Amino acid sequence: MPIRTASARWSGNLTEGSGTVKTGKGGYEGNYSFKSRFEEGEGTNPEELIGAAHAGCFSMAFSKGLADAGFTPTSVETTAKVHLDKGDAGFGVTRIDLETVGDVPGIDEGTFAKIAEGAKENCPISRLLSPGAEITLSAKLA
Repeated sequence: MPIRTASARWSGNLTEGSGTVKTGKGGYEGNYSFKSRFEEGEGTNPEELIGAAHAGCFSMAFSKGLADAGFTPTSVETTAKVHLDKGDAGFGVTRIDLETVGDVPGIDEGTFAKIAEGAKENCPISRLLSPGAEITLSAKLA
């Protein structure tokens, strides 16, 4: 398997500085700052990027699980809400809420929910993040 890369550059101090992040293959490049991370400023932040990675990984794992069970999804749309909270040890990602909606012809709610839960437990990004953050899942059929 190839090794995936991303990079970041930061200039200046924490509160007044700014930076850029980009993926190794050029699929994404964006600005980030103190305001985009801890307030509502323009740009992205590490937590949004983690959310994008988690939503993408989960959606792929869920689609595979559905296919393995004999269902072909028309679409799987996932949002990851990443909670950055301040605790005694400083800031940390404490919880990620995955919200997914799947358009999956011929599947019942119970089977859909079971496969979604399996994807949540087994996608590589969930496995990476779950020791340190609670991961919740809301899965709905379209």
